[in-house]
Amino acid sequence: MIVFGRKNKSEAGAAPREGFVKRLRARLNSGNSWLSYDLANLIPGGKIDDDVLDELETRLVTADVGVEATERIMEQLRKRLARKELKDVDALMQGLKKSLTEILSAVERPLEISTTARPFVILVVGVNGAGKTTTIGKLAKRLTDQGMSVMLAAGDTFRAAAVEQLKAWGERNAVPVIAQQHGADPAAVIFDAFNAARARGIDVLIADTAGRLQSQQGLMDELSKIKRVLARHDAEAPQEVLLVLDAGLGQNAMMQAEKFHAALTVTGIAVTKLDGTAKGGILLAIANRFGIPVRFIGIGEAVDDMQPFDAEDYVDALLAGDARADREGVAP
Repeated sequence: MIVFGRKNKSEAGAAPREGFVKRLRARLNSGNSWLSYDLANLIPGGKIDDDVLDELETRLVTADVGVEATERIMEQLRKRLARKELKDVDALMQGLKKSLTEILSAVERPLEISTTARPFVILVVGVNGAGKTTTIGKLAKRLTDQGMSVMLAAGDTFRAAAVEQLKAWGERNAVPVIAQQHGADPAAVIFDAFNAARARGIDVLIADTAGRLQSQQGLMDELSKIKRVLARHDAEAPQEVLLVLDAGLGQNAMMQAEKFHAALTVTGIAVTKLDGTAKGGILLAIANRFGIPVRFIGIGEAVDDMQPFDAEDYVDALLAGDARADREGVAP
């Protein structure tokens, strides 16, 4: 079993991970923390009261944390206020950090690649533009760096550009790509790739799929068909259904998670584009509602800009912003 997580000491690349954490702090929400920025100015004389908590609640809701997760967080903080535990800004931030970490720690479960399943199948799904193909390329690199053999399946047969992009990642990582002509049946393509991977003793098969709009039931049904076809020949396949979500989509990402999970039973999530305008609160909303493991987060195009999700690091980045990054010498 190979586990791709920060605490996995066997995983190569400690230095890239350290650099990633610093970049996450500097880039998330363009640097300034939407939670802590100027919060001290809202607290006359340093006193924490209901008005301060109301302002914090507004910030959470408007930052895509969602009503359910926000209510959970604020209930805990108000209980601490009633017990007179929130005496100053530092105490408030510590209480907030504890609440955020509690929600996110529950979904900090790294991707585990079984060495007995050959091939271990990862079905990658999500809407157009979320970054599926790029995520596949980065994941392939991570797996090959661990000494595993990888094959890619070009299941997005509706866009010729998607096949070419996947082939480019295959060439870059020196891994084979199974593809067919434009418009071919995606289930047939992925099934052929599965047979090829099994025949060659490939460790991991990563299957790309078309960018499904979660509102188009016909396309969602096709993804379910792919899953059924694989399961017919290996009851455990796909071992991972990885949903790629664009963090910048806010509550729309929540809707996507709901639809894809209902259709496919998503087993893992990769969140991309946290280096843009995204505030990052959507992870809290999804974690609180669905409890689906968050496998990876991404903050850019470089291979090292995708790393395993770590709840403490993420909460630290949410609360720190530029002030923390500046202390550590990271340019925003």
